[in-house]
Amino acid sequence: MISPEAGKEVIKKELPLIPKLPGVYRMLNTKNEILYVGKAKNLPNRLKSYITEKNHIIRTERMLSQTKKIEITTTSNESEALLLEANLIKKYKPKFNILLRDDKSFPFIFIGNKDEWPQIKRHRGKKTKEGFYFGPFASAGSANWTIKMIQKIFHLRVCEDTVFKNRERPCILYQIKRCSGPCVGYIKKEEYKRSVDDSIEFVSGKSRKIQKNLSNQMEKASEDLDFEKAVILRDRIKALNIIQSSQRINEANLMEADVIAGYKESGKTCIQVFFYRSKQNWGNQAFFPKHDPDEKLSNILNSFVSQFYENKSVPSLIILSENIEEKNLIEQTLSKKESKQVNISVAKKGSKLKVINQAIKNAKDSLNRKLYESQNNKGLFDSISKKFNLETNISLIEVYDNSHIQGTNSVGALITFGEEGFVKKRYRKFNIKKKDNEQDDYGMIREVLNRRFKRAIQEKDNFLSFPDLVMIDGGKGQYSSARETMNELGLHDIPVIAIAKGKYRNSGNETFFHNGKDYKFEKNDPTLFFLQRIRDESHRFAISAHRAKRKKGITKSLLDQIQGIGSIRKRALLNHFGSARAVESASLDEIKTVEGVEEKVAKKIYNFFHE
Repeated sequence: MISPEAGKEVIKKELPLIPKLPGVYRMLNTKNEILYVGKAKNLPNRLKSYITEKNHIIRTERMLSQTKKIEITTTSNESEALLLEANLIKKYKPKFNILLRDDKSFPFIFIGNKDEWPQIKRHRGKKTKEGFYFGPFASAGSANWTIKMIQKIFHLRVCEDTVFKNRERPCILYQIKRCSGPCVGYIKKEEYKRSVDDSIEFVSGKSRKIQKNLSNQMEKASEDLDFEKAVILRDRIKALNIIQSSQRINEANLMEADVIAGYKESGKTCIQVFFYRSKQNWGNQAFFPKHDPDEKLSNILNSFVSQFYENKSVPSLIILSENIEEKNLIEQTLSKKESKQVNISVAKKGSKLKVINQAIKNAKDSLNRKLYESQNNKGLFDSISKKFNLETNISLIEVYDNSHIQGTNSVGALITFGEEGFVKKRYRKFNIKKKDNEQDDYGMIREVLNRRFKRAIQEKDNFLSFPDLVMIDGGKGQYSSARETMNELGLHDIPVIAIAKGKYRNSGNETFFHNGKDYKFEKNDPTLFFLQRIRDESHRFAISAHRAKRKKGITKSLLDQIQGIGSIRKRALLNHFGSARAVESASLDEIKTVEGVEEKVAKKIYNFFHE
C-alpha cells in the first residue's frame, strides 16, 4: 500500500525554515536521488499544498511515499525559477517529472560577413562568429539540401579556409557549376560579394527579387554578346525555378514561428515541432517525452515548451495545439531571455488552424508508428525468451563487440536496444587498458564486462542500470569468458547469449550459444533478422570507435609526449619548423628563437630528442 505520509512529515518539518520567496524545490529519496523538481511563486504555499490536499493523483502519492529530504533554491522572480526548473529537469532527469528525452541542438546555415571570400556552411552550437545565421532547420539533411541549392544558384564556396588558401586549381565543385572558383581568382571580389548578398536575400525569403535580378543580368549578357555568361545565368534561373516550385510556402504566411502540436494515445505522447522561417517550412521534428500515462496533454505541452526553449533560440511566435496553464509566465520568461517580444497563441481558426491540424496529423502518424514498433519489439523480445528458454522477461538488451588490428588500438563497444529501439544514450566504448588483453579477445570481453558491471554494482557516478539480456558477438570461447565474468560478479540471473557467424562468415548461418547448448534459426525467421540487426549495430559502433582511436594515434605528434608543451607552443614550433621531425633535428639555439619558447622550455625540448 502506497503511503504518502512519510513525505508529508518531511515537508512539515522543513516548512518553518523555508522563506516566502519564488524558487525551485527538489524532492530526494534515501539515496539522495532527485525524484521531482518543481517551481513556485511562493515556496511555502506550494509545498503546503502537498500536506493539505487530500486527493492526490497516484503519481504524487508515489513520489511523497519515497521522499526523505527536500532541497530548495530561491530566485529573485518566478521567471528565473521557470528557467532553473527546466535546467535541473534536463540535468537530473527526475523520475516523476515530465521529461523531454530527445534534446539536441538544431543546425543553422552560417554565412560569414567579415571574411574576404565568405563561406557557406552548416553550424551547430553557440553563435560566436560574426555573420548571418539562418535557422533552425529540423535536421542536418534539411540544412544540407538548402546549402546545395544555394551552391547551384549562387556558386558560393563550402570548403574550409585551410583548403581554400592552399589550392592551385579549382576542385570538382567548380567543374559541376556549384562554385565560382574564388580560390584561384576565377571571379572578382565585387561579383562574389554580390552573390553572397543575393544568397542572404534568398534565404530570407526574397527569391522572386533574386529571380528578377538574374533575368536582367541574363538579358544584359545576351545584349553584350557574352553568351557563355548568359547560359550560366539561365541555368541558375532554372535551378531557382525548381526550388520555388518545391518550396513549401506556408498558407499562414508565417515569417518567424514554431508550430507545436501534441497527440496522446495509449499513455504515450508525440509532440511535433514545425519550424517556419521567411514564409518557408524548414522542416519538422518529432519528440516523445517521458511522462505518467495519466498525465494531461496540456500539462505535457506546458513542460515541453519550457524545457525545449531552455537552451534554444526562440521565434517571435509560438503556435500551440491547445492552451497551457503557464502561458503568460512562459511568454514573459522567453521574452526576457531573447530581449524581444515572444507571443504564444493557440490556433482556433483560419490558416493557422490548418497548419496546426497538419502538425497534429503528423504527431498522430509518428505516434502510431512508434507504438507499432514498440509492440513489434515486445513480440521479438518474447520470441527470444521462448527460443532460449529464458525465465526473465526482456525489455532491454546489451550487445558487446571488440575491434582491433593485430592487437593495436583495441576498443570494446556496448550498444543497447530497448522496447522503443536503439538507446543511443546507453552506448559506451571501452579503451582496453590491460596490455595483455589487447591481442586476446577473451581477455577483452572479461575487461569490458568487469568495468561495465562493477560500476553498476558499486552504484558509482553515471552507472547504467542492469539489462535483461547480454549478447556477445563471438563463439563458444567468447560465451564462456562472458558467462564466467558475470558469475564472478554475482550476476548469475542475467542471461548471456553469443552469436557466431558460419564457416564462411555469411549472414543467415549464425549459431547461437546459451547454457551449453547450440541454437539455430530458420533463414527467414524475423527473430534472426532482429538479432543480426542489433549485432551489426554493435559491430558498426565498435569499428567507428576503433577508427577514431587509430586516427587520433596517427595524428598525434611527438611534441605531445613532452611534458609542459601545450597547444600554443606546439603550434608555434610546427609553424616555425614545419614538422616534429624538423624540431628533432634542430639545435638548441634554433629552438630558442621560436616565439613563446623560453630557454628552460627549449632545453626540455632539446633534451627530449637528444638524451
